[in-house]
Amino acid sequence: MNAIAIDDEPIALEVIKKLSSKVPFIRLEAVFTNAFEAIDHLQKNKIDLVFLDIKMPDISGIELSKSLANPPMIIFTTAYTEHAVEGFEVNAVDYLLKPFSLPRFIKACTRAQELFALKNNKPGDMDYLFLKDGYEQVRVLLDDILYIEAAGNYLNVVLKNKKIMTRITINDMMNLLPQDQFTRIHRSYIVAKNKVTRFNKQAVFIDLLEFPIGSSYVFAS
Repeated sequence: MNAIAIDDEPIALEVIKKLSSKVPFIRLEAVFTNAFEAIDHLQKNKIDLVFLDIKMPDISGIELSKSLANPPMIIFTTAYTEHAVEGFEVNAVDYLLKPFSLPRFIKACTRAQELFALKNNKPGDMDYLFLKDGYEQVRVLLDDILYIEAAGNYLNVVLKNKKIMTRITINDMMNLLPQDQFTRIHRSYIVAKNKVTRFNKQAVFIDLLEFPIGSSYVFAS
Protein backbone atom coordinates (compact mmCIF):
# COMPACT_ATOMS: atom_id res chain seq x y z
CA MET A 1 0.00 0.00 0.00
CA ASN A 2 1.23 3.50 -0.83
CA ALA A 3 1.30 5.65 2.30
CA ILE A 4 2.26 9.11 3.51
CA ALA A 5 2.65 10.56 7.00
CA ILE A 6 1.59 14.03 8.16
CA ASP A 7 2.81 15.48 11.45
CA ASP A 8 4.10 18.92 12.42
CA GLU A 9 6.82 17.28 14.56
CA PRO A 10 9.80 15.98 12.52
CA ILE A 11 10.75 13.56 15.31
CA ALA A 12 7.34 11.91 15.09
CA LEU A 13 7.78 11.49 11.33
CA GLU A 14 11.15 9.85 11.88
CA VAL A 15 9.49 7.32 14.18
CA ILE A 16 6.88 6.50 11.53
CA LYS A 17 9.60 6.17 8.88
CA LYS A 18 11.51 3.72 11.05
CA LEU A 19 8.46 1.63 11.94
CA SER A 20 7.10 1.63 8.37
CA SER A 21 10.38 0.23 7.07
CA LYS A 22 9.69 -2.90 9.14
CA VAL A 23 6.22 -3.50 7.60
CA PRO A 24 6.68 -5.19 4.20
CA PHE A 25 3.28 -4.24 2.77
CA ILE A 26 3.64 -0.51 3.54
CA ARG A 27 5.49 1.82 1.15
CA LEU A 28 5.92 5.19 2.87
CA GLU A 29 6.54 7.40 -0.14
CA ALA A 30 6.52 10.83 1.52
CA VAL A 31 6.26 12.64 4.85
CA PHE A 32 5.00 16.16 5.51
CA THR A 33 5.22 18.67 8.33
CA ASN A 34 3.04 21.06 6.30
CA ALA A 35 -0.56 19.81 6.11
CA PHE A 36 -1.42 21.87 3.04
CA GLU A 37 1.49 20.47 1.06
CA ALA A 38 0.22 17.03 2.04
CA ILE A 39 -3.28 17.87 0.78
CA ASP A 40 -1.78 18.94 -2.55
CA HIS A 41 0.12 15.63 -2.74
CA LEU A 42 -3.04 13.66 -1.96
CA GLN A 43 -4.91 15.43 -4.75
CA LYS A 44 -2.21 14.58 -7.32
CA ASN A 45 -1.26 11.04 -6.29
CA LYS A 46 -2.93 7.74 -5.50
CA ILE A 47 -2.41 7.20 -1.78
CA ASP A 48 -3.95 4.24 0.01
CA LEU A 49 -3.11 5.10 3.61
CA VAL A 50 -2.28 8.22 5.64
CA PHE A 51 -0.67 8.33 9.08
CA LEU A 52 -2.18 11.58 10.31
CA ASP A 53 -1.47 13.60 13.45
CA ILE A 54 -4.61 15.13 14.94
CA LYS A 55 -3.28 18.19 16.77
CA MET A 56 -1.50 20.39 14.20
CA PRO A 57 -1.32 24.17 13.66
CA ASP A 58 -3.66 25.83 11.12
CA ILE A 59 -5.70 22.68 10.46
CA SER A 60 -6.34 19.63 12.63
CA GLY A 61 -6.06 16.07 11.35
CA ILE A 62 -9.83 15.68 11.77
CA GLU A 63 -10.48 18.80 9.69
CA LEU A 64 -7.99 17.68 7.07
CA SER A 65 -9.63 14.27 6.70
CA LYS A 66 -13.07 15.87 6.35
CA SER A 67 -11.78 18.24 3.66
CA LEU A 68 -10.85 15.40 1.27
CA ALA A 69 -13.45 14.46 -1.33
CA ASN A 70 -12.20 10.87 -1.58
CA PRO A 71 -10.11 10.30 1.53
CA PRO A 72 -7.72 7.35 1.70
CA MET A 73 -7.64 5.10 4.74
CA ILE A 74 -6.47 7.01 7.79
CA ILE A 75 -4.58 5.95 10.90
CA PHE A 76 -4.61 8.83 13.37
CA THR A 77 -1.54 9.43 15.53
CA THR A 78 -1.76 11.68 18.56
CA ALA A 79 -0.62 12.24 22.12
CA TYR A 80 -4.15 13.19 23.22
CA THR A 81 -6.67 10.51 24.20
CA GLU A 82 -9.66 12.88 24.12
CA HIS A 83 -9.73 12.81 20.30
CA ALA A 84 -10.29 9.05 20.00
CA VAL A 85 -14.07 9.11 19.60
CA GLU A 86 -13.98 11.92 17.05
CA GLY A 87 -11.30 10.04 15.14
CA PHE A 88 -13.44 6.94 14.77
CA GLU A 89 -16.46 9.04 13.78
CA VAL A 90 -14.65 9.88 10.52
CA ASN A 91 -14.12 6.15 9.92
CA ALA A 92 -10.45 6.03 10.86
CA VAL A 93 -8.87 2.60 10.48
CA ASP A 94 -7.15 2.98 13.84
CA TYR A 95 -6.01 5.47 16.46
CA LEU A 96 -2.41 5.30 17.70
CA LEU A 97 -1.58 7.00 20.97
CA LYS A 98 1.98 8.36 21.10
CA PRO A 99 4.43 6.92 21.93
CA PHE A 100 3.36 3.69 20.23
CA SER A 101 5.31 0.45 19.97
CA LEU A 102 6.20 -1.54 16.87
CA PRO A 103 3.66 -4.32 17.68
CA ARG A 104 0.89 -1.72 18.08
CA PHE A 105 1.95 -0.02 14.84
CA ILE A 106 1.93 -3.34 12.97
CA LYS A 107 -1.54 -4.11 14.35
CA ALA A 108 -2.87 -0.83 12.93
CA CYS A 109 -1.20 -1.44 9.56
CA THR A 110 -2.62 -4.96 9.42
CA ARG A 111 -6.11 -3.57 9.94
CA ALA A 112 -5.52 -1.23 7.02
CA GLN A 113 -4.22 -4.09 4.87
CA GLU A 114 -7.34 -6.14 5.58
CA LEU A 115 -9.61 -3.25 4.65
CA PHE A 116 -7.53 -2.60 1.53
CA ALA A 117 -7.99 -6.24 0.48
CA LEU A 118 -11.75 -6.00 1.02
CA LYS A 119 -12.02 -2.77 -0.97
CA ASN A 120 -10.18 -4.34 -3.89
CA ASN A 121 -12.69 -7.16 -4.24
CA LYS A 122 -14.68 -6.09 -7.30
CA PRO A 123 -18.46 -6.59 -7.00
CA GLY A 124 -19.76 -8.86 -9.71
CA ASP A 125 -16.39 -10.54 -10.27
CA MET A 126 -16.88 -13.11 -7.51
CA ASP A 127 -19.68 -14.89 -5.68
CA TYR A 128 -17.87 -14.58 -2.33
CA LEU A 129 -15.99 -12.22 -0.04
CA PHE A 130 -13.17 -12.76 2.40
CA LEU A 131 -14.04 -11.34 5.82
CA LYS A 132 -11.97 -11.29 8.98
CA ASP A 133 -13.53 -13.41 11.72
CA GLY A 134 -11.41 -13.20 14.87
CA TYR A 135 -7.85 -13.91 13.71
CA GLU A 136 -8.83 -15.61 10.45
CA GLN A 137 -9.89 -14.53 6.97
CA VAL A 138 -13.07 -16.46 6.21
CA ARG A 139 -14.51 -17.09 2.74
CA VAL A 140 -18.18 -16.10 2.78
CA LEU A 141 -20.51 -17.00 -0.08
CA LEU A 142 -22.72 -14.06 -1.04
CA ASP A 143 -25.69 -16.41 -1.28
CA ASP A 144 -25.26 -17.33 2.40
CA ILE A 145 -25.68 -13.73 3.60
CA LEU A 146 -29.13 -12.90 5.02
CA TYR A 147 -28.49 -9.37 6.23
CA ILE A 148 -25.77 -7.07 7.58
CA GLU A 149 -26.11 -4.90 10.67
CA ALA A 150 -23.89 -2.00 11.77
CA ALA A 151 -22.48 -2.35 15.28
CA GLY A 152 -20.32 0.67 16.13
CA ASN A 153 -17.04 0.36 14.22
CA TYR A 154 -17.94 -3.19 13.20
CA LEU A 155 -20.54 -5.00 11.12
CA ASN A 156 -22.44 -8.15 12.00
CA VAL A 157 -22.70 -10.21 8.81
CA VAL A 158 -25.51 -12.65 9.48
CA LEU A 159 -25.40 -15.90 7.49
CA LYS A 160 -27.75 -18.84 7.29
CA ASN A 161 -26.02 -20.68 10.11
CA LYS A 162 -23.74 -18.18 11.88
CA LYS A 163 -22.76 -14.56 12.41
CA ILE A 164 -19.43 -12.89 11.61
CA MET A 165 -18.32 -9.63 13.24
CA THR A 166 -15.88 -7.79 10.99
CA ARG A 167 -14.26 -4.35 11.16
CA ILE A 168 -15.45 -2.34 8.15
CA THR A 169 -17.89 0.53 7.69
CA ILE A 170 -21.33 -0.12 6.27
CA ASN A 171 -20.56 2.27 3.38
CA ASP A 172 -17.45 0.31 2.44
CA MET A 173 -19.33 -2.98 2.69
CA MET A 174 -22.09 -1.67 0.43
CA ASN A 175 -19.45 -0.76 -2.15
CA LEU A 176 -18.16 -4.33 -2.09
CA LEU A 177 -21.52 -5.99 -2.62
CA PRO A 178 -23.24 -6.43 -6.00
CA GLN A 179 -26.05 -3.86 -6.11
CA ASP A 180 -28.44 -6.22 -7.89
CA GLN A 181 -28.27 -8.65 -4.94
CA PHE A 182 -28.08 -6.38 -1.89
CA THR A 183 -29.71 -3.12 -0.89
CA ARG A 184 -29.30 -0.74 2.01
CA ILE A 185 -32.63 0.00 3.70
CA HIS A 186 -31.43 1.87 6.79
CA ARG A 187 -28.28 3.54 8.07
CA SER A 188 -27.71 0.33 10.07
CA TYR A 189 -28.99 -2.42 7.74
CA ILE A 190 -28.21 -4.04 4.39
CA VAL A 191 -30.42 -6.93 3.28
CA ALA A 192 -30.04 -9.63 0.65
CA LYS A 193 -32.86 -9.05 -1.81
CA ASN A 194 -33.52 -12.71 -2.51
CA LYS A 195 -33.91 -13.45 1.22
CA VAL A 196 -36.72 -10.93 1.73
CA THR A 197 -40.06 -12.71 2.26
CA ARG A 198 -42.28 -9.60 2.37
CA PHE A 199 -42.10 -5.83 2.80
CA ASN A 200 -44.19 -2.68 3.12
CA LYS A 201 -43.44 1.05 3.21
CA GLN A 202 -42.10 0.89 6.76
CA ALA A 203 -40.28 -2.43 7.03
CA VAL A 204 -38.65 -5.38 5.32
CA PHE A 205 -39.06 -8.95 6.59
CA ILE A 206 -36.81 -11.97 6.33
CA ASP A 207 -39.03 -14.76 7.64
CA LEU A 208 -39.95 -13.58 11.18
CA LEU A 209 -37.23 -10.91 11.38
CA GLU A 210 -38.32 -7.30 10.83
CA PHE A 211 -36.01 -4.51 9.65
CA PRO A 212 -37.04 -0.83 9.55
CA ILE A 213 -36.75 1.14 6.33
CA GLY A 214 -34.99 4.44 7.03
CA SER A 215 -36.64 7.68 5.97
CA SER A 216 -33.97 8.34 3.33
CA TYR A 217 -33.99 4.78 1.95
CA VAL A 218 -36.32 2.82 -0.30
CA PHE A 219 -36.52 -0.94 -0.71
CA ALA A 220 -36.51 -1.90 -4.39
CA SER A 221 -37.15 -5.58 -4.97
